Amino acid sequence: MTDIDFHGVYPAMCTPFHDDDDRSIDFETLQRDAQRLEAAGVDGLVPVGSTGESATMTHDEHVEVVEAVIDAVDDVPVIAGTGSNNTREALSLSRRAADAGADALLLISPYYNKPEQRGLVDHFTALADEVDVPQIVYNVPSRTGRNVEPDTAVELASHPNIQAYKAASGDMNQISEIIERTRDEEFAVLSGDDGMTLPMLSVGGTGCISVAANVEPERTCAMVGAALAGDFERARALHHELGPLFRALFVETNPIPVKEAMRIRGYGPAHMRSPLTRLSDDHLDHLRDVLAVLENEDLEAEYAEIER
Repeated sequence: MTDIDFHGVYPAMCTPFHDDDDRSIDFETLQRDAQRLEAAGVDGLVPVGSTGESATMTHDEHVEVVEAVIDAVDDVPVIAGTGSNNTREALSLSRRAADAGADALLLISPYYNKPEQRGLVDHFTALADEVDVPQIVYNVPSRTGRNVEPDTAVELASHPNIQAYKAASGDMNQISEIIERTRDEEFAVLSGDDGMTLPMLSVGGTGCISVAANVEPERTCAMVGAALAGDFERARALHHELGPLFRALFVETNPIPVKEAMRIRGYGPAHMRSPLTRLSDDHLDHLRDVLAVLENEDLEAEYAEIER
């Protein structure tokens, strides 16, 4: 097993689909997008997570997307989403992704069946014991109905294959406690909520698995890089530049808004697999305005550089 330095920006990639009856996967666009993000300076890529609409994919499609992203990039780790609420199913997906060459795994906590904390420990430990690649525990209670509590996260951090925790609970007290109690471990805490990334970095977080980085990878990398370097003045300025985008990308269920933003920017189609739908017209107009402001700021910065 190769350890990964889980510091920096890891876009949670969208999965582009063709406009056909089956919404088949557009592998050409997927690979082009992976190359765009790598060229922008991200620290890794995360296909087939929540943003990648993994819930609507077959197991074979999971593996095919992971393989396509691995084949597309040269020098960044690929972290495959392989979680499930069924331990046996998560184990099968994890083994297949590891065999396909994934550098690490992102494992959402079991959803719907709502296990107790001891069940969460058993679930993640079983995966870590059986699949020898770095693994990230993903806590997003709004989707799963169950919180991975600090005691559970700290216990899991002692396993050598469980090397990071993706925090999307919105509870800074909890996140800060996990960071505090794992400082002596080789364990990273990553933001899973773009609006919380800078606050998390300020208390010892190491980076983010980001939705916004699909649209603004350079700015997101600059914000996280500045914070990790201790330049919080610069990081705050970038956080506030990106704030309207952070909010606009979550006005409807992720990844509905970000796929529309990708379409507007020309990075890929906005087709969704059912039961997800396209972004509403009211929200679409606002998203266009937010993206236009960011583009104008880019142009202003270019002109200022030319004048100097």
